[in-house]
Amino acid sequence: MAAPVGFPDGVAVVRAYLREQLVARGTDVPVGTRVPEQRPPRFVRLERVGGMRVDLVTDRPRIDVQCWGDSEESAHDLAQLARALLFAMPGWRGAVAYSVAEVGGPNTLPDPASGQPRVVFAVEVSLRGRALDAP
Repeated sequence: MAAPVGFPDGVAVVRAYLREQLVARGTDVPVGTRVPEQRPPRFVRLERVGGMRVDLVTDRPRIDVQCWGDSEESAHDLAQLARALLFAMPGWRGAVAYSVAEVGGPNTLPDPASGQPRVVFAVEVSLRGRALDAP
């Protein structure tokens, strides 16, 4: 019988990576899973919207990446930066994430609640699982 395999939280992995990389490039914006109560001019929201386990040790979450800006250009620029950074993610922190595939290209989609400019895209990130410790 094979050992049970657990997978990391795909959104948490992407959030940590993207936040670190944005800050390293001088773009200090919030990256989270919710729209902040006090909306900053620019921020990124991540949401797992599906994906599935591919094999015994691979999970492939599908993640929506939503980038808000104080103008259409600002939202676009943030989305393009986040997109480029995500494609460079494989191998980060010991190859937990070993591939990134775009499954929905950038799309202008203003926020329906506020009208704030927003650009969204979707990726699937292949993540390696680990055998769970024996009970």
